[in-house]
Amino acid sequence: MTLFQGQAVPENQVHDFHPPIRPSGLYWVVEIPDGGLEISADGRSATLRMARIEVIDQPRWPAPDAEARPASMDIAMRWTATDEPLAMNDPTKQFRFRGWKARCQLEARIEVPSIQFTWKSDPMETSRADFAIIGEETNGKYYSA
Repeated sequence: MTLFQGQAVPENQVHDFHPPIRPSGLYWVVEIPDGGLEISADGRSATLRMARIEVIDQPRWPAPDAEARPASMDIAMRWTATDEPLAMNDPTKQFRFRGWKARCQLEARIEVPSIQFTWKSDPMETSRADFAIIGEETNGKYYSA
């Protein structure tokens, strides 16, 4: 590993995909299209599906001079609550969460046309996360409401 401004950067890093920084300065955020997020009536499961998300491929990120190539990403992600409830409340940080530990699965596809690169993950059914939660979060000015 090498360090860049205190961050570890793997020597073998080949690609780093992320949304470009917006003119407003907001970064790593994309809008979810209408119908892209489905939440069950009981709030215990959710599925996110997004296609052709505009991202950039920036292999040397976070170096400030890192080359950036236009790319796109498709993702499908599913959260399913377990029967293990989870609650966190920290008044000093104005943060509260109520929900459940969850299972999470993801399927993704990346395309970088300029270098004719395409990558696809294994199917969602074979995916699992080591930790996920699903529920309701309240923070900031909404904490006291």
